[in-house]
Amino acid sequence: MRGGGLLGVIVLVWLLIGVVAAFQRGYFENTQTNCATAGTIALTVVVGPLNYAGVNPKVEGCSLPQPSK
Repeated sequence: MRGGGLLGVIVLVWLLIGVVAAFQRGYFENTQTNCATAGTIALTVVVGPLNYAGVNPKVEGCSLPQPSK
């Protein structure tokens, strides 16, 4: 059970580093809201510390499915 707790802490720290990287890039200050912006923020958070190793994930375009009538 101890290994699971350590893994949880590592994942939490990984994601927090990704949030810091997204904040430093100014992604949370952007007033434009679309799925590409949300995707870029999500990828930046998931990539975590790799952002500081030169990874710069971007989502160029996306389309959301339209609801049926």
